[in-house]
Amino acid sequence: MTRIVLGVSGASGAALALATARLLVTLGIEIDLVVSPAAERTLREECGAGALAELTDLADQRHGSGDIGARIASGSAPLAGMIVAPCSMRSLAAIANGLDDNLITRAASVQLKERRPLILLAREAPLTLAHLRNMTAATEMGAIVLPPVPAFYLKPQGLNAVVDQIAARAVDLLRLGPQVAQGWTG
Repeated sequence: MTRIVLGVSGASGAALALATARLLVTLGIEIDLVVSPAAERTLREECGAGALAELTDLADQRHGSGDIGARIASGSAPLAGMIVAPCSMRSLAAIANGLDDNLITRAASVQLKERRPLILLAREAPLTLAHLRNMTAATEMGAIVLPPVPAFYLKPQGLNAVVDQIAARAVDLLRLGPQVAQGWTG
């Protein structure tokens, strides 16, 4: 069974975490979930009181964000990659600079050192020079920075369609199976 880490940081865009988890479950991919304290608040404020419970129910295992001794903090854990959705600029900076001070950033570093896919749905606008430099550093180490930008050419019929397409693109970037995101047909 394929297993990935889904990290959820406190940036706006909590619906991206839910959409990603729902898609992973439909594809039969097991989820190790890590939710930061700030993400718990963002999930509640943006998606409602039951969002954290739904996200936890979708996961096969939830790890505490402070549990840097969890199985997923080791390169020996059989994982296929990691998605951080959404990825705050704080988490991006920590990942880009090797500051493994919580389980999200430690698990991300493990993906990089093991040369596994690490997809960061970096959520901020506008961007400062520090944000851009951190994106460059993370990319140079092997991460894929995927800002959650709508595919306007698909003429999405609402916010849910936009969120689902972005989640599908993130999952596709793990390269675990056939493409699930709707593509440009020309």
